[in-house]
Amino acid sequence: MTFAVRQDVIDIENEMPWEARERPETIYRMLKGTTDAFPDRPAVSYQLLSGANDKAETLTWRQFHDQVCQAANLFHGLGIRETDVVALVLPNCMEAATATIAGMIAGIVSPINPLLEAEQISSILRDTGARVVVTLKAFPKTDIAQKTAEAIRDAPDVKTVLEIDLNRYLTPPKSWLVPFLRPKVTATHDAEVLDFAKAVAGQPTTLAFEDGGKDRVGAYFHTGGTTGMPKVAQHLYSGMIYNGWLGHTLLFTEKDNVMCPLPLFHVFACHVILMAMIKSGAHVVFPTPAGYRGDGVFDNFWKLCERWKITFVITVPTAVSALMQRKVDADLSTVRNAFSGSAPMPLELFKRFESATGMTVIEGYGLTETTCLVSVNPPEGAKKVGSVGLPFPYTDVKIVKVSDGKPIECEPDEVGEICVDNPGVYPGHTYTDAAKNKDLYHFDTFLRTGDLGRIDEDGYLWITGRAKDLIIRGGHNIDPAVIEEALMGHDQVASAGAIGQPDAHSGELPCAYVELVDGGSVTAEDLRAFCKEHVHERAAHPKYIEVMDELPKTAVGKVFKPDLRKRAITRVYGAALQEAGVNAKVASVIDDKKRGLVAQIAKTGEVTEPQVSDVLGKFTRPWEWAE
Repeated sequence: MTFAVRQDVIDIENEMPWEARERPETIYRMLKGTTDAFPDRPAVSYQLLSGANDKAETLTWRQFHDQVCQAANLFHGLGIRETDVVALVLPNCMEAATATIAGMIAGIVSPINPLLEAEQISSILRDTGARVVVTLKAFPKTDIAQKTAEAIRDAPDVKTVLEIDLNRYLTPPKSWLVPFLRPKVTATHDAEVLDFAKAVAGQPTTLAFEDGGKDRVGAYFHTGGTTGMPKVAQHLYSGMIYNGWLGHTLLFTEKDNVMCPLPLFHVFACHVILMAMIKSGAHVVFPTPAGYRGDGVFDNFWKLCERWKITFVITVPTAVSALMQRKVDADLSTVRNAFSGSAPMPLELFKRFESATGMTVIEGYGLTETTCLVSVNPPEGAKKVGSVGLPFPYTDVKIVKVSDGKPIECEPDEVGEICVDNPGVYPGHTYTDAAKNKDLYHFDTFLRTGDLGRIDEDGYLWITGRAKDLIIRGGHNIDPAVIEEALMGHDQVASAGAIGQPDAHSGELPCAYVELVDGGSVTAEDLRAFCKEHVHERAAHPKYIEVMDELPKTAVGKVFKPDLRKRAITRVYGAALQEAGVNAKVASVIDDKKRGLVAQIAKTGEVTEPQVSDVLGKFTRPWEWAE
């Protein structure tokens, strides 16, 4: 189907309603259909190390299907039924892919970010009532096994732990050394510990129980990670299949090879990519357990694309920024598109990446709460850089403001809260905690995203800010309250405001402004050290703290964060211009109704627009010349 302009979306929707489209009702039926169609085509590839010639493993669709069935049968044999939870505390590996799909088929899968602290992992295990946990056997250079054991100790519903040994991906002599280098796991718990590989080996390669054949909750995905205890969103089969249908219909075919160095515990890799692979029969490559964070991935990335004859690269702006620091040293003639999400890509970075690689960048927007996909800059149409494109077929986006206590849909280009209704929204049941679903919807079915935005006259969606006040560091959500509460625990701090300051690499970095009690003398460096001790998530440690005589406040005494954001933009942009030797400064920062915060730049000497753009184009917030 063609997807180039808004009318194409309307035409697709007018063909028939979503409910009338032929599609599988369950994840297993979607997998079985593709396996029957393309049994011998490659499905999933994985390599533990990042070198272009390092050992790799590839499963065909038949082999992937068989291993998924074996794992699903194992989970079923351990007592997992449709409402029971299998938690995964895993980095990327072949077993993470098979266990993810198997968990959905046998029960409800709950992938958990292995970078979380043990307390947060334990909280998710308790909240979901997980009965089986799949995780790593202790392995050098990772503490996943240690943290998971500690978390399970405080999660009494967990009865079985299945351990995956990454040593099987290594060859001698490295594989010989691992047994001597394994870290000790000291935490004890009462769950039975089994070897995953041995446990699945004896299982049949066809499904040994009834699939169920109907729509139901198949996955729990937690949001954020630095918000104390993350919220858990529940995803229906129908929402996940919708994401797979979109990928198959608009992006991928069975002939595509897709490079995805993103974690499977995140909806982008799982729903947008893996589901689309399962529906379309395309081939996905996962390099290293940590994806883009893995040793040597950035240095070897272009060679990896050449090795696997990649056609689509899946990325995020922070990764693109790092890749642009490496020479393109490989044949990229097969690569057509780069699909980017998690945060807006700065204009200059966008241009530089397309010019250096010859790829077309496709930017999209999605949320965990909508089972991910919402909109995309159309692959075959006009790409408005800075927007997040056109809403997908069967996705209805409204921009809403509240007047006299009632929600009202905004006019074109009028800013309000972005609200979404599509097959991935589960009205009334978005979160497992019913209390968190209160006031989460407008017009009964439109999920309130917490993002502020507008829709232009061509139907393109623009994000202008965040009502939820989150700090988004490279796609990682950070609740500013975590930082503020820690700072308020210092006896010399009277009040604190945490925001995201612009960053050319991560989009935003956490920073904080504080007001001291009368007579307080603590320094910013002292407070940064205090935060390192009292803010438990490393990603949330403030990169900058400023002590102010008085914080800007509203009439009712709340910290007025828009002024803090303007202050941060002025500081960061000004420093970047000075460091680059550009004769310009930030004269002011204004709040534009359509574009959000905009830096106004004044000349201090001879300077050209390209010189300023080369510096400030690395940031996501726009700039203009001061009058």
